[in-house]
Amino acid sequence: MFHHSSKLQYEVRVDTPDPQFAKFLQQAIGGVEGEIRVAMQYFFQAMGARGDSKYRDLLMMTATEELSHIEFLGHAVALNLEGAPVTVQEEAAKDPVVNAIMGGANPRHILSSGLSAMPVNSNGVPFDMSHVYATGNLAADMMANAMAEGSGRVLASRLYNMTDDAGMKDMLSFLIARDTMHQQQWLAVIEELGGMESVLPIPNSTSEKHEATDHSYYFLNTSMDEPTPEGRWSSGPSLDGRSEFSVRTPEPLGQKPDLGKARKNSGAQKEQM
Repeated sequence: MFHHSSKLQYEVRVDTPDPQFAKFLQQAIGGVEGEIRVAMQYFFQAMGARGDSKYRDLLMMTATEELSHIEFLGHAVALNLEGAPVTVQEEAAKDPVVNAIMGGANPRHILSSGLSAMPVNSNGVPFDMSHVYATGNLAADMMANAMAEGSGRVLASRLYNMTDDAGMKDMLSFLIARDTMHQQQWLAVIEELGGMESVLPIPNSTSEKHEATDHSYYFLNTSMDEPTPEGRWSSGPSLDGRSEFSVRTPEPLGQKPDLGKARKNSGAQKEQM
């Protein structure tokens, strides 16, 4: 069950409407880094959560907050579209708002939504849920969530730098701050589960008998003309504490693939049969 307040989570103020910036804001709504993605990701993770119910509650509460971000970003899009032309005659005015429209705003904001937000990215492509990750594995989901918040914070930071509107900068500073918190909370779950050493490898419930452990901790240098890049991944203890990192040169361990003759009636050439 959800409850809704008539007030937005955070104030949305647009000092100078900018239809082109409205198009950019659509990425924060319906882009792969956007709020629809994380709201649905946390929602489906919550519905599939097993184990301690506090993690389900954490996911569901954050999913609900992300819905509020969709709401106030949608309001920001609509406010930025104020004054956008809706007729050919208005376009002839050639005022700064019209120039912004002609310079790359989304025509569907006029043609399809009546000067309001849509569940699409900045190119007008609808969000199709293909970037919603909900594995049923708590550690895997937390790491995916931290990544999602990281890419979302990158996007919000870029949007912040693309506008001079004080109201939009204020709203985006709030989003950047909430992305910080959400990154921290998902990583805090990993820490509460025992940190990387405890949760890795994911799933940590897989028996070592099912794993060819001779191949678990070496880095393959697949370059023919570059030395192995020296880093934390090439030497020293593995992050799960189970082994040591090492480096190997690729050596084929499999057979040469040969499918033999083609089957009759398979549509192959007769020379293949």
